[in-house]
Amino acid sequence: MPYYVYIIRCKDGSFYTGCTADLEARMKLHMNGKGARYTRMHKPKKLVYVERCDSRSEAMRREKTVKKLNHRQKLQLVKSKA
Repeated sequence: MPYYVYIIRCKDGSFYTGCTADLEARMKLHMNGKGARYTRMHKPKKLVYVERCDSRSEAMRREKTVKKLNHRQKLQLVKSKA
């Protein structure tokens, strides 16, 4: 079962990074204010990055790596997939 690491750009310009098996359902939760605490406080604007992983553990490792990136590095990552 594939998992996805994703980045959401929030309305204040910040990024939220997460991972999920069902990207569409997870995005609906974020957009409806029922996702992560961060996206309840920093309203999501747009999904800007998605990376497919082959397993949950791989996705969680990748999410942890992406979360350690600074804002500029995340912006470069987003642009690299465009």
